[in-house]
Amino acid sequence: MRIETRIPFAGLTGRGVRVAIIDSGVNPAHPHVAGVAGGVRISADGESPNYLDYAGHGTAVAGAIREKAPEALLYPVKVFDQHLRTNAETIIRAIDWAIENKMHVVNLSLGTVNQLHRERFGQVVARAAERNVVLVAAREMNGQPSLPGCLPSVIGVALDWECPRETYRSAIEDSRSVFFVSGYPRSIPGVPQERNLAGISFAVANMTGFVTRARQAFSSASFEELERELIEACV
Repeated sequence: MRIETRIPFAGLTGRGVRVAIIDSGVNPAHPHVAGVAGGVRISADGESPNYLDYAGHGTAVAGAIREKAPEALLYPVKVFDQHLRTNAETIIRAIDWAIENKMHVVNLSLGTVNQLHRERFGQVVARAAERNVVLVAAREMNGQPSLPGCLPSVIGVALDWECPRETYRSAIEDSRSVFFVSGYPRSIPGVPQERNLAGISFAVANMTGFVTRARQAFSSASFEELERELIEACV
C-alpha cells in the first residue's frame, strides 16, 4: 500500500513574507534564487551593501527556501565570507538587523555550542519574539545544544535523513517541540545527491520554507500559535 506524503501548507508560496538569511550572502543571479529583495553585509567594520556570496553556502540555503516559498522576499544578511566562521557578536547584530528591518522569518543555518553566550542570545530572541519575528535554527550541533536554536521561542530543527524533502515531522523533547527535517538541499541537475552539499544547514533551510508558508497563512499569529499550526500541519 502506498502512503501519500502530506505536504504542509500546500498551495502557499510565501507571498509577501520577508525572510532574512543569515549566512555567507547570496548570489541573486543563481537560477535557484531568482533575485532578492535587498540585503546587507555585517562585519567588524559595520554594515555595507555587499552581500554577494563567494562561498556558495548561503546561495544553496536561499535556493532551498525559494523552492518551498517561491514568492517570499529574500534578504541575505552576510556574516561570513570565504570561510564559514563568524562570532556570536556578529550573529546577534545580524538578528537585530532583521528585527529592526521588520523581517517576518529569520533563517539561521549556523549557531554556537558555547553556552557562555546563552544570556545574550536569550535577550535577542526575546526582542525578536516581542516584534513577532520568527527565528528558525538548529537545535543542536554534534550532539550539543546550539544557540539560539535550543532556546524557547525559536523553531528548533533537527536532522532526519529519511524524511522526504516535501514534509517534516515534529516531536516533543525535553518539554519542547522539535522539528525533524531532511538535510538534503534542492537538487542540482546532473549532480548526484551524495556530491551535493547536505547537513543541518539545509534541514534548517527546508524548515524555513515551511515556516514562511505558515507565516503567509497566519500573518498575525504569535510564536506559540504559529508553532501549533506547524505541528498540526504535519500530523
